[in-house]
Amino acid sequence: MSSSRRKFLQYSLAGASLLALGPEALAASGGKGSTPAPKKGAKKKILILGGTGFLGPAVVEAAQARGHSLTLFNRGKTRPELFPNVEKLRGDRDPNKDEGLKALKGRKFDAVVDTSGYYPRMVKASAELLAPNVKQYLFISSVSAYASDKTPGEDESGPTATMADPTLETMGKDYEYYGALKRLCEEAAEAALPGRVANIRPGYIVGPEDRSDRFTYWPVRFDKGGEMLAPGTPNDPLQIIDVRDLAEWLVLLIEGNTTGIYNAVGPGHAWTMGAMLDTCRQVTGKDTKVTWVPADWLEKQGETGDMRLPIYMPPTGNSAGTHMRSNAKAVKLGLKFRPVDVTVRDTLAYFKSLPEERRAKFRAGLPPEREAELLALWAKAKDGKSAPAAPAPAASGKGG
Repeated sequence: MSSSRRKFLQYSLAGASLLALGPEALAASGGKGSTPAPKKGAKKKILILGGTGFLGPAVVEAAQARGHSLTLFNRGKTRPELFPNVEKLRGDRDPNKDEGLKALKGRKFDAVVDTSGYYPRMVKASAELLAPNVKQYLFISSVSAYASDKTPGEDESGPTATMADPTLETMGKDYEYYGALKRLCEEAAEAALPGRVANIRPGYIVGPEDRSDRFTYWPVRFDKGGEMLAPGTPNDPLQIIDVRDLAEWLVLLIEGNTTGIYNAVGPGHAWTMGAMLDTCRQVTGKDTKVTWVPADWLEKQGETGDMRLPIYMPPTGNSAGTHMRSNAKAVKLGLKFRPVDVTVRDTLAYFKSLPEERRAKFRAGLPPEREAELLALWAKAKDGKSAPAAPAPAASGKGG
């Protein structure tokens, strides 16, 4: 895997983990997440730093469904019309900008869910301000916080990413510092609230309302029909987590006042690229022809960016463990997963509900003309004819 592939992956907020981990994890998950939800506990006051993007709204809905009260703190720039009956505090994560964190001073909460922390200085500021008045701080990190993706089945004890200058407040070229910054944010939260932090490391968060179009590309493209390009092989592993499953589990962690570090990846059974496209076939009812093209050949054609072949990573070399992270620790604490066909169906339905203008501006995946070009080149290569590499156009957008 090229370094640019890993750098693009690092912006992911990233199904073979349970297969790799053996019967303990499978038993804990019941195959498809059969762990029953605990009974509703005492009503809690929950603060969400963010709350109107992708994961935040799902947490609001999951928490409200279990009787908790919510407060959102954000700048009011992203979908401010959401949740008109929820308390909203305005400010900035950067204490040096505008009113900063002033709206949070003196406020008491049972738990904080930090969905919008990317730089340690800002996480430190919010965590220290809230520390005297909160019992628990959940920081939404990323599996990119690990030093590498080489080892299949790696759990939370794996080495983590570092950076030479921890004071930098830039993601760097191709988001090369994203993972290390997330790890530094974890440390900042723990330093401010020792023993009261849950650092959650999701992989690819998918489902309705995902505006990155990364996972969405696959069911939408399959639904279009015709011949489609699929990278690698049908057996290449794949891990995703439905945003609703993640949100519901975060609420359970709050109810249990749980702390620690957890990989939040799924689904609850071994999954592959082939199984994902089979699910797309089942959901759409389309007889789309899938042509599998080797990852190394695609790389020679210049197709290596995570936004061009979204969520795919070859299970070899430096990316051998990308889609095989251990989720056994989280599953033991109640993380469960809805059937993957539900995620595919609901994601496709969400995309179809968007305005036509938005649907015409897909944010991830191969453009139709490039896909057709690659399929033609691959057909010639398979037939033994010379097929010069076709340079890929510059990728647009950064996902996440």
